Amino acid sequence: MTQLALQHYLAVGAILFAIGLIGFMTRRNLIVMFLCTELMFQGVAINLIAFGRFWGNLAGQAFVIFVLVIAAAEASLALGLVVLLFRQRNTLDADAWRDLKG
Repeated sequence: MTQLALQHYLAVGAILFAIGLIGFMTRRNLIVMFLCTELMFQGVAINLIAFGRFWGNLAGQAFVIFVLVIAAAEASLALGLVVLLFRQRNTLDADAWRDLKG
């Protein structure tokens, strides 16, 4: 992999991360916030794989597998919480979380 190809992959990863971050900060819907978090994870994964390929070791790919496992666990917990909140409040607005204390 050449330096120019690495820069292209890093640019794509940074764009994905930036889109996810902007979407997370501007939206109030929990499902959209969840999807933007996953988009940020994918941007980081692309960067890790690109660096691993550039340096010729498998550490980047192994760490991406770890990140994807964590993202899958986070997805199951987040979707469970979203369903619970929707059943209690009948809304997916993130401001409804402020009322939950425990």
